[in-house]
Amino acid sequence: MQRDVSSRIVLDVTEPADLVFAIAVADQYAPAHEEFTATLDGQSLDWHVVSDAHGTRLHRLTSGVGRLTARYTARVDGNAPTADATEADLLVYSRPSRYAESDALAPTASGEFQGITDPAELLASVSSWVGTRLRYVSGSSLPTDGATRTLLARQGVCRDYAHLSVALLRGLGIPARSVAVYAPGVSPMDFHAVAEAWIDGAWRAIDATTLAPRSSLVRIATGRDAADTAFLTVMSGRADLVEVEVTATVDALPADDITQLVSIW
Repeated sequence: MQRDVSSRIVLDVTEPADLVFAIAVADQYAPAHEEFTATLDGQSLDWHVVSDAHGTRLHRLTSGVGRLTARYTARVDGNAPTADATEADLLVYSRPSRYAESDALAPTASGEFQGITDPAELLASVSSWVGTRLRYVSGSSLPTDGATRTLLARQGVCRDYAHLSVALLRGLGIPARSVAVYAPGVSPMDFHAVAEAWIDGAWRAIDATTLAPRSSLVRIATGRDAADTAFLTVMSGRADLVEVEVTATVDALPADDITQLVSIW
């Protein structure tokens, strides 16, 4: 399987800023080609890579005032090794977090999924339940919305679907986490967010939006929720988002069946 991914982010920096981009493919892959560039008003900027949890690679840079453009391209051939988990990881991903309030949603999870013991059936049930309870509406949620508010609003975007899936799974005692990905097949094309659950000794992908086949996803960032996986973090200063352009293609787009256990390779 050959996957080509790219992204371009344009910012208006109005105050000198410390910026962190999470747009590179995770280090579990060995890209056949890869390039990251950042320019300010056409002039190259220096940057460095910071290694985050689970192979996430962050590009950090300092920018002055002006129009900043960050570009990334990569080609991924074949599959990468599946992600592992330590006991500490499983503890972290079993706890409530900022956007996945599993403690508040545990009664809902127990009431809706009680008695389902087969792992594949449980993940399919959570995916189907979230997918049928929510409407995908662009711009319908705030950056501060968590899983509880998403469920009450009954609408959201991919990160909201992922947060609700994660919260419900943790409420059932299953370690779960959020993953930012490049997703061939998503329309309109953009960065995408899915959930992962630790089932039978492996991380299994859940995408309640069903917008893209899980087997062709390319991992970017992994963490508790969107607080750990945002494509841009402004650490200080001010930078306003002007434009985001994302592409992700695969040589043959596979079919997907939510009843099957699938890992992100």
